[in-house]
Amino acid sequence: MKIEDFDFALPPPQIAQAPLPERDASRLLRLPRARGEVAHGRFRDLPELLRPTDLLVVNDTRVFTARLLGKKANTGGRAELLLVRPAGSASASAALEGPAEEVDWICLGQSNKGLKPQTKIELDDGSSAQVIEALGGGEYRVRFSGGTSANLAQLLQSVGRMPLPPYIARDPDRSDEERYQTVYARQPGSVAAPTAGLHFTRGLLAQLKARGIELASLTLEVGPGTFLPIRESEIERHRMHSERYFIPESTALAVGRAKREGRRVVAVGTTVVRALETATEPDGTLKAGAGETSLFIQPGFRFRQIDALLTNFHLPRSTLLMLVSAFAGRERVLAAYAEAVQRGYRFFSYGDAMLISD
Repeated sequence: MKIEDFDFALPPPQIAQAPLPERDASRLLRLPRARGEVAHGRFRDLPELLRPTDLLVVNDTRVFTARLLGKKANTGGRAELLLVRPAGSASASAALEGPAEEVDWICLGQSNKGLKPQTKIELDDGSSAQVIEALGGGEYRVRFSGGTSANLAQLLQSVGRMPLPPYIARDPDRSDEERYQTVYARQPGSVAAPTAGLHFTRGLLAQLKARGIELASLTLEVGPGTFLPIRESEIERHRMHSERYFIPESTALAVGRAKREGRRVVAVGTTVVRALETATEPDGTLKAGAGETSLFIQPGFRFRQIDALLTNFHLPRSTLLMLVSAFAGRERVLAAYAEAVQRGYRFFSYGDAMLISD
């Protein structure tokens, strides 16, 4: 398929630049997966839209303040780093709790004249980051040292910034530290939020539980690859960045029980879809434990775990739009997007949501 097959027109004012005052006040477009017309409501309607037997699976990852601004030690020129993942085998959440100099990190880097190996970047708290190796594609291997922080998490809490997506044309403020996290965020390690979950409130979760809807969680550390454009004209040639995930035994058992009992598994966001489908064994069993996924879901993919999907509206020509199109059909999805544009829905991370179900 061609990249142009997943394009659509979006007026820039409909790219949400800030969240609504209330999380669950976002609009919710309901798209029947196979046939039928779209319907419109609010996210807070969700308890009445789901079935009491449904299993809702969420991604409990937490966004960390992964964006660092500093200056080059030799020239004083501005430099910027975005931490992506530890260079070794450790998960991001584990590496963040260790001493800052213990683990090298793969970072995206920017500066006016580029970054070269041995470049030292001074940070505001007295610590520094040294470029060890240029990896290509704007990525660098970086080593942190010095400063007064006991671990990297403390350093980032002191001088790091929330890594808002590039289409939000403003600097992050204090409110983003709360609103660019889900209310159930637990494990730090992501540089982007699993945005379908941003609409939930604790009160809404309590309503879902009171209705009998079961909740399970997994962790997928969202990387910047979610925002990277596809540069291949034929989408089949695109290669996804790898992301770490962890599926608890309790979640694997809950999903298996729901499938045996004929109950729906409702994925909250595309990250949950990719983790569940990656961890599915050939016999259909969901395997618990840690792993990595570079799964690129596109039309023609056979879903084996999820039965319904809660998701935000995604960028044109993006891998996430292709995943949603694989689940509900490209023409149906693009027609729903066109109606959402016509009705003034808000798009992308801080925007509105869509529920795709039978």
